Amino acid sequence: MALVFRAAMQSVGLSLSLLGWVLAIITTYLPHWKNLNLDLNEMENWTMGLWKTCVIQEEVGRQCKDFDSFLALPAELRISRILMFLSNALGFLGLLVSGLGLDCLRIGQRQQDLKRRLLILGGILLWTSGVTALIPVSWVAHITVQEFWDETIPEIVPRWEFGEALFLGWFAGFSLLLGGCLLHCAACSASAPGVSGCYAVAEMQPQCPYLENGTVDPQV
Repeated sequence: MALVFRAAMQSVGLSLSLLGWVLAIITTYLPHWKNLNLDLNEMENWTMGLWKTCVIQEEVGRQCKDFDSFLALPAELRISRILMFLSNALGFLGLLVSGLGLDCLRIGQRQQDLKRRLLILGGILLWTSGVTALIPVSWVAHITVQEFWDETIPEIVPRWEFGEALFLGWFAGFSLLLGGCLLHCAACSASAPGVSGCYAVAEMQPQCPYLENGTVDPQV
């Protein structure tokens, strides 16, 4: 029963981590970190991401323009690019290391201690990837709220609001966090007795001939 629970925890943790990693990659390139709806022209909507801004018009459709300069971007967008790239890289390494430490992988079955360490390291990498994804998303959301309620800006000036990418990034970050924690807990739980059981059987086999002869001492 413990083995089944351990395997299920590893599977759920790895699945959540994989889902969070894919969503984090989508969040990185999705141009919907901020949305702007114009009251004067309801047929025109603006969106902003880490790489470009887009305008959606009912007659023309979507038109996007990449940012010309990295240094000209606001600080939150510059740092968010770096942190999201770091999150994607850490997530990939975490998934790779965790996959090598799974109990269902037949490679290295006699090195359970090494597999346990790989699973712990993978869980830490995935947990760090989730934190690294949550920081830029929450930072951009905080700046958006500050600018939205800034009293120095005239009321007639349109305000940026939360985009879909922020909610997707939050979900991705929490999925990576939860997946990493589950993998770490699975690694810290009792190790599978499969390998130790094999050694126990191997040690008992030499005693079988003596038991068949009815003697206890092998020298008799």
